[in-house]
Amino acid sequence: MGMKRYIVEIEKAKEAKGSKPSIGPVYRNVLVKDGFRPLANGVHSCWDLFCSSVEKYPNNRMLAEREIINGKAGKYVWLTYKEVYDTVLKVGDSICCRGINKGSRCGIYGVNCTKWVISMQACNAYGLHCVPLYDTLGAGAVKYIICHAEVSVVFAEETKISEVLKTFPDTGKYLKTLVSFGTITSEQKLLAEKYGLEIYSWKEFLNLGSKESFDLPSKMRSDICTIMYTSGTTGEPKGVILTNESMLSILSAVHHHLESMNEEFQVSDVFFSYLPLAHVFDRLTEELLISTGASIGFWRGDIKLLMDDLKELKPTVFCAVPRVLDRIYSGLIKRISSGGFLKYSLFNIAYAYKLHNMSRGYKHEEAAPMFDKIIFSKVKESLGGNIRLILSGAAPLSASVETFLRVVTCAHVLQGYGLTETCAGAFVAQPNELSMRGTVGPPLPNVDVCLMSVPDMGYDALASTPRGEILLRGSSVFSGYYKREDLTKEVLVDGWLYTGDIGEWQPDGSMKIIDRKKNIFKLSQGEYVSVEHLESIFSLVPSVDSIWIYGNSFESFVVAVVNPNKELLENWASENKVVGDYCTICKNPKANAYILGELTSIAKEKKLKGFEFVKAVHLDPTPFDMDRDLLTPTFKKKRPQFLKYYQNVVDGMYKSKR
Repeated sequence: MGMKRYIVEIEKAKEAKGSKPSIGPVYRNVLVKDGFRPLANGVHSCWDLFCSSVEKYPNNRMLAEREIINGKAGKYVWLTYKEVYDTVLKVGDSICCRGINKGSRCGIYGVNCTKWVISMQACNAYGLHCVPLYDTLGAGAVKYIICHAEVSVVFAEETKISEVLKTFPDTGKYLKTLVSFGTITSEQKLLAEKYGLEIYSWKEFLNLGSKESFDLPSKMRSDICTIMYTSGTTGEPKGVILTNESMLSILSAVHHHLESMNEEFQVSDVFFSYLPLAHVFDRLTEELLISTGASIGFWRGDIKLLMDDLKELKPTVFCAVPRVLDRIYSGLIKRISSGGFLKYSLFNIAYAYKLHNMSRGYKHEEAAPMFDKIIFSKVKESLGGNIRLILSGAAPLSASVETFLRVVTCAHVLQGYGLTETCAGAFVAQPNELSMRGTVGPPLPNVDVCLMSVPDMGYDALASTPRGEILLRGSSVFSGYYKREDLTKEVLVDGWLYTGDIGEWQPDGSMKIIDRKKNIFKLSQGEYVSVEHLESIFSLVPSVDSIWIYGNSFESFVVAVVNPNKELLENWASENKVVGDYCTICKNPKANAYILGELTSIAKEKKLKGFEFVKAVHLDPTPFDMDRDLLTPTFKKKRPQFLKYYQNVVDGMYKSKR
C-alpha cells in the first residue's frame, strides 16, 4: 500500500529568473482537485449563518457565563439562540437610533463574554465593520486604532471604560457613543459630557431603541466583516481587512475538512472560550460553532482559574496556544511522576503500549481501550471529561507535547497554521495520523499553496525535500491592510500572500513550519542560527518556563534569558542548600550554572551543533510579559524590544565569556 497523499499538483514549478527565486509547484488539497466547493446559495454573511441556526435550534443553549454568588463561582447560566437573537436586534435598533449605519466602524473591547458575542453579531446584522480593541497592545494602541479606523461606537467591558476615556480628547473627533457591558459611574458620565461623548450602561442602551425598529441592511459577500488589528512585531498595529467572503470561505473549508473525516462539529458540541475574541483564531472557531447550533461557555478571565472553569463547563472542543498546552503538559507530568513508583511504572507501560499501537495506524480510541478506561480517563477528567478535540495554533507546538497529549487526553490534538491575513486557517493536521506529528498538516480545501526558494538562507523549493517561504492564494486571504497600501503591496503580490514563514513539504503533503524569514542571526563564523527553532528545543527543559535566545553577528555563540520554573527551581535550591527567596535564588551563580547545565544536556541529546549551544544565561524571575512590551497578544516575542530591554544583560553575558 502506497503512502496516502493529501495534496494534488495544479501548476508546474518555475525556475529562478533574474532576481526572482525559483518557485515550487502549486498544490491544493486532494478533496478539491476538481475545484473549490462553492459557498451555499443565499448565504452572504456570518449573520445568515447565525439566523439559520436560530431558525433550526431556537431553544438550544448558545452562550453561558458562570454566575458569581458571594464571590464564589457557581454553575454556567445559559442563553438560548432565540434569546441571543432578540437581544442582538435590540442592540442593533439602539445603534441605528444613534445614527450609526452600515459601513461604520464599531469597536469591541474586553475579555470574552456573552455581550462580546452579542455586540459582534449586531455588527454582522447591521453591516458594521467590527473592530476589536485590545489593551494588550498598550494604551497607545487603543487610541491609535480608534483614530486610524475612525471608530464611531465602542462596546466595552465595565473595567475598560476608563481606558477608553483616557484616549480623549484625541479620539473625540470620531468616537461619539460608548456603551458599557455593565454600569457607568457618575464621574464617567461627567467626563464624557465634557468631551461631547454619549455614554450608556448596557441596560440604558438596550432601551434606547425600544421605540422604533429598523430594517436590516442587505449585505454582500464583498462587504467588510471585520478589521482586525494585529500587533506587528515591529511598528504600529496593522488593520487586516477580512470580508464576509473570506470568513464564509474559511468556515466552509473547515466544515469540508472535518466532514471528510467524519469529525464535523455537532449540535451537541460545547466550546470553551478563553483565547481572545479580538483575535481571528477564536472568532472563527466561535462562528463555526454558531453555524452548527452548538454551545459556547466563557472563562472568568483568570488563567489561574482556567482549569476550574474547564471542569465546570465540561467542553467537547478546546482551542489552545502552545503556552497553555505546555502548562497542562507540565502539570500532568508532575502529577504522574509524584504518584508513587508503581503508578508511575504502570502509566509508562500504558503510554508506551498505546503510542505503539497509534504509530501502527490504530485510531486513538481503538489503540488501548482498556488503558483509556483505567488510566487515561483520569487525565480526561481533569479537562472536564468530555474533550474530543483540542486545536492548537498561533505558534508551533513541540512534537513531544503534541504526542503526549494525543496519547493521554483521549482526544484529537490537531495543530493548525494560519495568519490573521488568511482568516486564521490555512493548514490543519489530520486526526489519527501520528506521522503528522510536528507538522501543521495539509492545506485546507480552500487555498492554493507553493513554496518560494530563499537562496540567502539556503532554502530551495525545487530540492528533493522542498523548502522555502510559504505562499498562499484563495478567497480566504485578506483584502489588504486598512489605509496602508504600501504594506499591502509588500505581502500581496499577484494574488499570492507572502507569509514570511519557511515551510518544508512532507512526502504525504503535510507542511512543516521550520523557520521564520526574519528571525535569523548570522554568527561571526558565518553560521546562520534560527532562534525560534532553538527556543522550541530549549523550552523542553522542565525547569525552563520561557526562553529568549540572542545571537550577535560579532560573536561566535548564542546567549539566553530564561524565566525559570519557580517551583522546580525552589525545590532544587532547597535540595542544594541554596538559600533565599525566588528572586535571590535567580541571582545565585549556582542556580545559573544549574540551568545552563540543563540547557547543555538537552542540546547534546538533540544533537545540536556546537554554535547552537547556549554559552551564557541570565535568570529573570519576572515572566516575559506584555507590560514591558516584550510579547504580542498571541505571545509572540517582539525581538527588537527584547534586545532593547535586555541590552545590558546581553553585553554582560558576552563580556563574561571573552
